[in-house]
Amino acid sequence: MHDELTRVDIKKMQEEIDYRKTELLPKLKDKLKQARELGDLSENDEYHSAKRELGRNNSRIEYLQMMIDTAIIVESGSKKAGVIGLFDKVTLYMEDDDEEMTITLVTTLRQDSLNGFISKESPLGKAVMGKKVGDRAKVVVNENCSYYATIRSVEKGQDDESLNISSF
Repeated sequence: MHDELTRVDIKKMQEEIDYRKTELLPKLKDKLKQARELGDLSENDEYHSAKRELGRNNSRIEYLQMMIDTAIIVESGSKKAGVIGLFDKVTLYMEDDDEEMTITLVTTLRQDSLNGFISKESPLGKAVMGKKVGDRAKVVVNENCSYYATIRSVEKGQDDESLNISSF
């Protein structure tokens, strides 16, 4: 499986890996060592907690490295005027709700739906990518559920380094 990521995504993941290896890992190892010195490991909650933290850190490093190793690099935005692309801010009219909503299309790694950052891989993201103002997009959630959104406006965007990567 390959994830489509931008150069900024790769840079941010590498920065997190570097931080986890050079700053966090030594602290976690020291914490584990101190907990081990407290004695009986079978009933030592500090030891088990430190061991779990270390494992989570190592798992996150492996996950991020795998994402980098298998990534397909994509460019942000659409080169075509008026066509919705990555990092564009899109205002949609949601027909079923009779209201507007504004979203920004991002890579899966930087999605944050509560703040309007929608993955281009999500049903809504897939439905509007490549569309233009005035187009009506069918959003297919699953085989039993779909809805329509009409594109009201598109503001061209660019990859924003201030957007954090998800830690899911």
